[in-house]
Amino acid sequence: MRVQRIDVFHVAMTLRAPFRTSFGVTHERHCLLIRLEADGVEGWGEVVADAAPLYSEETVETAWHILRDFLVPAVLGRSFDSPREFRASYAHVRRHPMAKAGLEGAFWDAWSRARGLPLWRALGGTKDRVEVGVSIGIQEDVPALLRAIESFQAQGYRRFKIKIEPGWDVDVVREVRRALGDIPLMVDANSAYTLADASHLAQLDRFDLMMIEQPLAHDDLVDHAELQRQLRTPICLDESVHHADDLRKAARIGACRILNVKVGRVGGLTEVQAIDRLARQLGIPLWCGGMLETGIGRLHNVALATLPGFTLPGDTSGSDRYWLEDVIDPPVTVDPDGTIAVPQQPGIGHQVREDRIQRVTRRRATYRANGAA
Repeated sequence: MRVQRIDVFHVAMTLRAPFRTSFGVTHERHCLLIRLEADGVEGWGEVVADAAPLYSEETVETAWHILRDFLVPAVLGRSFDSPREFRASYAHVRRHPMAKAGLEGAFWDAWSRARGLPLWRALGGTKDRVEVGVSIGIQEDVPALLRAIESFQAQGYRRFKIKIEPGWDVDVVREVRRALGDIPLMVDANSAYTLADASHLAQLDRFDLMMIEQPLAHDDLVDHAELQRQLRTPICLDESVHHADDLRKAARIGACRILNVKVGRVGGLTEVQAIDRLARQLGIPLWCGGMLETGIGRLHNVALATLPGFTLPGDTSGSDRYWLEDVIDPPVTVDPDGTIAVPQQPGIGHQVREDRIQRVTRRRATYRANGAA
């Protein structure tokens, strides 16, 4: 497939409600949407980098620069037989996984559409429905948190993740267990603790949590291994694992019993395939994490969650979890049994509404094989 045109949209979408983590509070979500045309077939991807370098060092600005000056020139006007070959064309560019993932995702979408395949089948997925959970930010108080969980229970969500930070952790989990019993529950620390907090975090063992996600530094493996030796609760890594080889190292030293996979963090769907194969060999369960994606990124997440190694409910909530109006039609919806039906149409399987994208676009760049506008 010859890449003929690439459009990059910088969009800003207001969240239905503010989302608070240990990083801070998000009111408006900035990201980049990418439309790629190859052999007359359109594909869409999403760069999940945010406006500020909090979750990772990448931002909307750095991704815009890397796409414009390095990634787009590496692929524009060239022909590729597969997503793997497409990805290899910019392998010389170090890091910047979110920019790479957004561009590769657009090619994956176009490539699967050209073959008449749903994206999940092109990836090697095996499920026609995926189980979903929900991530709940830090609330103003425990009653507000309980109301949020109960509301999501009524909508069918099967697994609940609550954000924690020092001062909002053990006592909060205790109250959730007391009020709601043995619901499937996990906590996400977003690197808010250090190894010196091990004895405090060990108090979470009494609550039979599914996992504690990324309690220590975003770039650490060694201290997580030491912490895991002191905890019964499984540690799930997120920010520390950027590719399959990181998973291999983490598993070897005992730093990781479960892995959260975010396509933007690992650099694209091709790397997700490699992580899926390795995780199944190692016996490490996977689940799909979320980055407050629009419907475009959300549909990519639904597709990757169909891979056989993804055995735990992910953070792939419905569109209405975050947006009054999504950029796809129809929106992603969660059925009463806590699952999302996997699209059966080619590519990501839903219509992308460019009219809605235009309404939230801050800037746009168009690159053509015969020149840029």
